[in-house]
Amino acid sequence: CSAIDACETSNGGCSTKAECRRTTPGNRACVCNAGYAGDGIVCIEINPCLENNGGCDRNAECTQIGPNQAICNCLKGYSGDGKTCTYISLCSQNNGGCSEFAICNDTELTERTCTCKPNYIGDGFKCRGNIFQELLRDSNTSRFYFHLEALSIRDLAGPGPFTLFVPHTGVLNSDVRIKDWIAKGVMAQVLRYHMVGCASLLYSDLTAITNITSLHGDPIHISYSQNSLVLNNNAEILLSDTIGTNGVIHIINQILVP
Repeated sequence: CSAIDACETSNGGCSTKAECRRTTPGNRACVCNAGYAGDGIVCIEINPCLENNGGCDRNAECTQIGPNQAICNCLKGYSGDGKTCTYISLCSQNNGGCSEFAICNDTELTERTCTCKPNYIGDGFKCRGNIFQELLRDSNTSRFYFHLEALSIRDLAGPGPFTLFVPHTGVLNSDVRIKDWIAKGVMAQVLRYHMVGCASLLYSDLTAITNITSLHGDPIHISYSQNSLVLNNNAEILLSDTIGTNGVIHIINQILVP
C-alpha cells in the first residue's frame, strides 16, 4: 500500500492562490500564498490600502499595485515620499507669483491671495508705488527720473495727485538741447513743464479738455486728432495710464518746451 497524496490532483482542492501541503496520508492543509487571505480554499487578494491607508501619510493617496502591495503618492499641494508628506506653501517660492511689493497669503491647498503692501496699489500681481518710484522701474521713463534726481526735484514724491508727461528715454538721450538747458540752468523749468498738479488725469480725461496748467506755470495745449492725443501740437502720447499711488504717467515722443 502507498500513502495517498491529497495534493496530487487539482491542487488538493485548494485555491489556485494557495499552497497545498500534505499532512498525513490522505489529508492536506491549504495555505493562502503571500499577499492573499482566506481559508486556503478561498483566497482573496489583500488590498493594503483598506487598512490604515496602507501605511501612507494621511495626505497621500494609497494605490494597490499587487497582492498586499501598494505605492503612496502625496496629494496635490504636498511633497514627500508618500509615507511622509509635507504641505507646500505656495508663498514660499517666488512669493507665490505675487508682486515683490505684495504680501502672499496661503488660503487653501492650492490657493493663495496677493495683496499689495501699504503705500502700493494694484491687483497684488502687479503693485505700483508713487509715480516718482515708478519712473525708475520703467526703462522708458528712467532717464527722466535721473534728470529729476540730478536736480533734486522731488515734487512727485509728494501726496499729489499729479499727471506726468514723460518723454521716453530715447528722446532724452538724443535731444542735443538738453546739455544747453543744463548749462543755462533752465532744465528744472523744462522738467516741471511736464508735470501737472492737483489732478490725476487719465487718457480718457485728457480727451475732454483742451488746456491744463503745468507746475512750471505755463499751460499745455491738448488736441485730439486721428485717434491720438497731441500736446502743444507736437508731442504725441505713446503709452498712457500708468497709475501710481499719487498720480498717473503718460509717455510722450517729444520734449515739451515752455
